[in-house]
Amino acid sequence: MSRYRMPTNPGGLVYGTILIATLLAAEPPRRETYARTVAAVVVAMVVYWLAASYAEFTGDRVLEEQPFTLGSFARTAIHELAVVYGALGPLLAVLVCWAAGAQLTTAVTIAVWTAVALYVIRMFAVTGIYHRYFSHRTYRTSRAGQFFLALWGATCVQRGPLWWAYHHRHHHQHSDDLEDAHSPHVHGFWWSHIGWITSRRNFPTDYDRVKDLAKYPELVFLNRFDALVPLLFAIAIWSAGWLLEIHAPGLHTTRGQLLVWGFFISTTALFHGTASINSLAHLLGRRRFKTDDDSRNSAWLALITLGEGWHNNHHRYPTATRNGFYWWEFDPTYYGLRLLALTGLIWDLRAVPRRVLEEGLSSASEQRLA
Repeated sequence: MSRYRMPTNPGGLVYGTILIATLLAAEPPRRETYARTVAAVVVAMVVYWLAASYAEFTGDRVLEEQPFTLGSFARTAIHELAVVYGALGPLLAVLVCWAAGAQLTTAVTIAVWTAVALYVIRMFAVTGIYHRYFSHRTYRTSRAGQFFLALWGATCVQRGPLWWAYHHRHHHQHSDDLEDAHSPHVHGFWWSHIGWITSRRNFPTDYDRVKDLAKYPELVFLNRFDALVPLLFAIAIWSAGWLLEIHAPGLHTTRGQLLVWGFFISTTALFHGTASINSLAHLLGRRRFKTDDDSRNSAWLALITLGEGWHNNHHRYPTATRNGFYWWEFDPTYYGLRLLALTGLIWDLRAVPRRVLEEGLSSASEQRLA
């Protein structure tokens, strides 16, 4: 049991191009606008399919040195038809919202703020749980606590905890070289941002690389059935909207609005925020430490990813719990983990060694003098 191949392509739930096109086209649910909305979704699905095919083909050319021909691109496009049915999630959401009478262009404040809140809560799960715990084990917890954290992370719709940890550890071993699955310097920006995660070659989890996690059957279960928690989470959000319709009609919030904003839009923004570290954090920003890759520090990426933007820091010493090594580097994920440590859920948060801190200060001083 070294590898497991996912049976479906979950990209439609993750990538926002389809849903954004839908929302731009949607109006209060009348029959004529319903038809236009579905047409917009179909067009967006075709565009997404062609974009995914191009990204996959580009990756193949880099890794296998394939020549560019229309025939080879056509074969890749046919192979990538799975992304079309992978995009049926947003289409289904539109149909559900229309049937429920959702007026997408007049979503009320509570639905929007629900999306914002769930973005922050789940970004913390990506950064503080999938990244700083499962990938780097920068703190400790109990087995029950670990399962709770895995459930929390699974709501992010970024596949299972073992898949995430395996690919991230592989990234650190091969950062910005040919084997790095999402290096913008090797494969280009769009591949590093979106294409790599839709590519079938990156679907499997190599359990031999995450033996410390694969020994827990409950984690393997969540990893194999990684669509289960997102599905239950979406149902819970829809149910919350339904309860608001019944018990708080004055809020003018429908179950469709809460589903679209609280789940689909929030999840879309969450993915692109996370993906910006794979792409932009290796292109934009400053390099405090002389690492073997091109990782960079960016304050604005740290803002939208709750502290992950201090990427050069992280590549210099990835086993530290905090990415913002110094007090002036904004790292909300670390602050949240400190709060969780006060509850007893986690403990033994790993600090940045003094020698690394001094190295960073010395390097910054040299750069200012240069």
